[in-house]
Amino acid sequence: MQYLGVDFHKAFSYCTLMDEDGKVLKQGRMENSSEGVKEFVGNGKEEIAGVMEATRNWTLMYDWLEDEIEEVKLAHPLKVKAIAEAKVKTDKIDSRTLAHLLRCDLLPESYVPTKEARFIRQVLRQRIFFVRLQTMVKNRIRTLIDKHPEIGEAPVDDLFGNKGQKWIGEVELPEIGRKIIDSDIELLNSLKERIRQSDRLVEELGEEDQNVKYLLSIPGIGKFFALLLRYEIDDVGRFRDDKKLHAYAGLVPSTYASGNKVFHGHITKQGNKWIRWAMVEAVWPAIRKDAELRAFYERLKTKKSANCAKVATAKRLLTIVYRVLKEKRNYKVRGCPDFFLAVSR
Repeated sequence: MQYLGVDFHKAFSYCTLMDEDGKVLKQGRMENSSEGVKEFVGNGKEEIAGVMEATRNWTLMYDWLEDEIEEVKLAHPLKVKAIAEAKVKTDKIDSRTLAHLLRCDLLPESYVPTKEARFIRQVLRQRIFFVRLQTMVKNRIRTLIDKHPEIGEAPVDDLFGNKGQKWIGEVELPEIGRKIIDSDIELLNSLKERIRQSDRLVEELGEEDQNVKYLLSIPGIGKFFALLLRYEIDDVGRFRDDKKLHAYAGLVPSTYASGNKVFHGHITKQGNKWIRWAMVEAVWPAIRKDAELRAFYERLKTKKSANCAKVATAKRLLTIVYRVLKEKRNYKVRGCPDFFLAVSR
């Protein structure tokens, strides 16, 4: 067996190939392409195991490596201390360190989602991107209108509905202000159309996926969030318990312990930001539909604060997500006390 360490960059990659004894067989730059990988690894008879860090756009190189060598692993960039905390850090040293860690079976691995999960993640994240852009444009238009108090208040509640946009188009504004707002309205309508296109694509996804159906039974979880959770979590079996999923989503408190003193701070916000965002956003619709969750939220709100209660409820929702996926069953709002007993551990 030979071991390949790949330090992946945008323009090129630096690679180190070594044998089982740690002797470097080949080292140097590699073109970022399928042909580049094929040229570097050659057509040797030895099996090759490769490793790279989970950096930006890692999927490109991962797929090329997977086509050419027997095994590919993904290293967790924050846990590869030999690289992250090195005083002398170069591409050559990094690729050699990765190869050594793989050879010695000391590699802190990062989970590799399936190709299907990676594709659907791209679709869902693009929709999130469009929605966030839409919010930015709406806020910008409101700010521009507020700069002209002489035009008065809008006669409609929904400023960006048909009647609201008609009012914006007819209201008298200075020439420059009118051109800017008209341009922003055009951008807003373009984003709305792109979001509608994304929604149609989202509706076609996960129709036959039983895990998505389980997630849809949870209050506060609609089709979009069900798909997002299904494919961001991917394989729920990789989490030993719900606490591991909490940590993966960054919904656990930061902790400092020294001697007999232990301090807990704000949530870590490390890990999967999409799961964390979805859980926090799902809290309000969830507590409106579920009396148990509502009581849990109100109890914590009285003891601590509304924000702490919201985060804690998001964490409990994530426990419910874990349970329905792990036990492959729907969530029951009432008449199932054993379920609530399970999630209140």
